[in-house]
Amino acid sequence: MKIGKIISVEYDKFRVRLFHTTRNSTVNIDGKVYYFGNIGSYLKTLNSSGEYVLCEVVSIVDWVGKENQFYSTYNLDSSREIIIKPIGTLMHEKFCMGVGIFPSLYTDVEIVTFNDLDLILSYNDGCAIDGVHSTIFIGTSKSLINYSIELDVNRFFNIHSAVLGNSGSGKSNTIAHILHEVYRKHDNEAFGAKTIIFDANGEYPMAFGEEANLHKTIIPVFYKPNISKAVDGYKPFVLPYYLMNLDEWLSFLMASERTQKPFWDRVLQESYKFYSIFNTDKRKDAHRFANYIKWKLRQMLFNIVSRIDSDTSKMTAAKGAVAMLRQTCNSSLGDDVDKNVLTDLSNFLNACNDLCVINFGNNNDSLSNALNLFTAIEDEPKYVCITKHRDHCEANLSDYIIEGAFRQIDESDALAVDQNKLKPGKYFDYHYLRTAVDMVLLEEEAHGNLHIRDFTSTLMSRLDFFLYNPECAFMRIETPDYLDCNDYLEKMFGISDSEEKSKQLITIDSSEVGTDALELMTSVVSRMVFDYRKCKFGKLRQQKPIHLILDEAHRYIRKDANYIMRENIFEKIAREGRKYSLYLIISSQRPSELSQTVLSQCGNYIVHRIQNEVDMKYIYSVLPYFSEDYITKIKQAVPGEALIFGNCVPMPIMVKIKEAKPAPNSKNCDIKMEWFYKEIITDTTI
Repeated sequence: MKIGKIISVEYDKFRVRLFHTTRNSTVNIDGKVYYFGNIGSYLKTLNSSGEYVLCEVVSIVDWVGKENQFYSTYNLDSSREIIIKPIGTLMHEKFCMGVGIFPSLYTDVEIVTFNDLDLILSYNDGCAIDGVHSTIFIGTSKSLINYSIELDVNRFFNIHSAVLGNSGSGKSNTIAHILHEVYRKHDNEAFGAKTIIFDANGEYPMAFGEEANLHKTIIPVFYKPNISKAVDGYKPFVLPYYLMNLDEWLSFLMASERTQKPFWDRVLQESYKFYSIFNTDKRKDAHRFANYIKWKLRQMLFNIVSRIDSDTSKMTAAKGAVAMLRQTCNSSLGDDVDKNVLTDLSNFLNACNDLCVINFGNNNDSLSNALNLFTAIEDEPKYVCITKHRDHCEANLSDYIIEGAFRQIDESDALAVDQNKLKPGKYFDYHYLRTAVDMVLLEEEAHGNLHIRDFTSTLMSRLDFFLYNPECAFMRIETPDYLDCNDYLEKMFGISDSEEKSKQLITIDSSEVGTDALELMTSVVSRMVFDYRKCKFGKLRQQKPIHLILDEAHRYIRKDANYIMRENIFEKIAREGRKYSLYLIISSQRPSELSQTVLSQCGNYIVHRIQNEVDMKYIYSVLPYFSEDYITKIKQAVPGEALIFGNCVPMPIMVKIKEAKPAPNSKNCDIKMEWFYKEIITDTTI
């Protein structure tokens, strides 16, 4: 139906004079009412190639002026005009954004019917083909009354997406509704969706409870860190510390990469060696620990006596190393250890301490000469006794232990322990981290690095945060329950090569986790999932896609330099994840704080109301096809409305998102009822 003609053509807008017979802003076509006179409604006009140009109404004016007889000839003597903005072109029953050929003056302007919109907004017919769902219902058009908007499943979920908006604008409702649409498809026998939600505010469990009416095969899993057992529907969430790679440790401990990376790598290796010694029977393996400690101390003392320093300074350093190592041994070996082992180790440390004697500023090589006796020359170590305060050392090679004697070092066994290297993802006991730190610090000081403790003070403080702070309890597991990263992903998230589908909708409630632990948790889990997907080749890359929903994403995908994790794994996933069928859906109320890389790599955007000018400017600067008129639409949106644009829709469209039922736990507090409800009840009773 024609309603007017174009009387002015500009590059970005057309002026339309309505027919005098077009008296109302609504028309009835085939029993359907169309509101063409609303801001945001759609009209169409033909160009010289016979293609329809789709336009959006941006202004409605009442033209007042001298009657133009020429306009009257075209039945354009109405006083009303409409300004329309060209959006795209409908050619050969296919819609594309942009206009190639513009319409001419006095071209007719027509109503856009629902049939036209079906053709424009649908990539396909929206029906299930061979049991495969093509679309999900997202809501109704704000401008076109009662017109349903559906999103193409492939085009929405096969690329990263962003849901943005101020607090209370409807982001959580949008995400919950989308997942309801996906997980309520009841006629799908081979359900393959896998979604992991990092729930920063603890909102989503309410939306996916028993009332959610999900597909019968879907049993949502709700995790919560730092709980010891299942409670209120939550299961304990753990992130084993030993699955962290070296870079993640460095980031969490705020260690400098160049100087402290080798230091912490050695700490992890030493901790694993101590664990490997005691991984069976502590009583049985105590002698291996004692032998290894002796061997380490001998190396330290050798490095000390080899330094170009005075004997006084060298012996002072040696005594300090012996004293520190004695303290380390006392804290590592308990009362249940064989007394003979404790006596043997004590005698060795006493002998080393006595050899650090100074006479008139000279050690007379007492310590350096004795070092040769510490290690067994023959295959079988023997017991030796080093005489105190002598210029030389004597060895008693008897088969029995005399007072003050100690067993020589079994160097082959010590080397076997030393060569036992920690591989990525292997378990080690975190209780040995402090012992390992002390050992490595002593070794560094033996090499002359006397300021090592000052350089690592921040690292030590962060280590104490990991060891003792309740926030990190979900990382400190006591047993090797997971063999490696793949075993962890399978048991915790159901991610595996198995054909069995399990744990397809997972929520991790991180509302009670601090910022540092939150950044670490989201990054490590995402990195493990990304590494798992990267190992897939050929067609396996396109199978079993995984979607990560990042709630309050600005908390751990920040653009500033204060982000604790140096390498932002989400930027890597944003750039490369699509190739491995790993996708992000980010939700944020502060787009200006988000990583520019992540935001710009998103292909779909659902933008709720944003009134902060900084956020709007940031979105405008990051997104290449973000138009200025979008800003007005976004600012004027009411809660629940959103501008959807990107890969999932052929053109930007304002949508009233359907309310999720059950809704996530994000409703605002009713202050009036909370403050005065008792008075209200009393009044109604009276």
